[in-house]
Amino acid sequence: MRVFRDLNDLPVFKNAVITIGTFDGVHKGHQKLIERIKSLSKKIGGESIIVTFHPHPRIVIKPEDKSLRLLNTIDEKIALLEKYEVDNVVIVPFSRDFSEQSAEDYIQHFLVKNFHPKYIVIGYDHKFGKNRIGDYKLLEKMKRDFGYEMEEITKETLDDIAISSTKIRMALESGQIKLANELSGHNYTLTGTVVRGLQNGRKLGFPTANLQISDEYKLIPGTGIYAVRVKYGKDLFSGMLSIGYNPTFNGKVRTIEVYILAFDKDIYGENLTLQFVEFIRHEKKFDSVEALIEELKNDENVTRKMLS
Repeated sequence: MRVFRDLNDLPVFKNAVITIGTFDGVHKGHQKLIERIKSLSKKIGGESIIVTFHPHPRIVIKPEDKSLRLLNTIDEKIALLEKYEVDNVVIVPFSRDFSEQSAEDYIQHFLVKNFHPKYIVIGYDHKFGKNRIGDYKLLEKMKRDFGYEMEEITKETLDDIAISSTKIRMALESGQIKLANELSGHNYTLTGTVVRGLQNGRKLGFPTANLQISDEYKLIPGTGIYAVRVKYGKDLFSGMLSIGYNPTFNGKVRTIEVYILAFDKDIYGENLTLQFVEFIRHEKKFDSVEALIEELKNDENVTRKMLS
């Protein structure tokens, strides 16, 4: 898969079949769409192209709105699109100037100029251009001028995509990891840098790696204890993850700490990727440190069983 981050670096695509969107989560709804552009491109001997944007358009258009939570960072999205075997991914640097071009300019000077598409696959309710006045009907109207064909994504498929994204976010925030993974078609991931913490886990006999997540818009699942796979370099380990406030120690700041089973390395400053497998229990305050240690031992046994 080829990845392009600059429109000036694009090659001349062969019989391009393109679709456009944010593709947050690259979940089962998106996967249907990916299969469709791959099928069309194979039929005409062309290339499948996902056109997506970074940063997310809402961050640029409504910077004051801090409520946005994304299922993927841009690097996670690229990795998933590669997994589902898209030929090309074009990441368009989204800006206010880009959003202000007219709908006609968007078609002629963005889509046609850069991709020379044979097919544009798009939803009936997709909007583009200044004030979002461009739509499927305008693309259909202008196709004879520029020699592309159109394929519409049905309302049913689009509704499935919207519902899946919303359901995945809600499931993750409430600890329903199995549901989120089922809707996604893959395990939810979280990548962070290992930083120094309060060392409470080490004192309890469960040394943890404290993760700092750099992307402020990345969705963090709800508080609790989770069974996870931990990717460190090319290796995969079993792990027990805590997301929460350490109530037994009267903590006030949310931490993300993972105890990696059968692991003993100094990894401060390095990156780990967590693959969420299952929710174990909710966070709770224990009456004593001893009671907490007993519960952690039980959590470890549960984690081993879940990941075996």
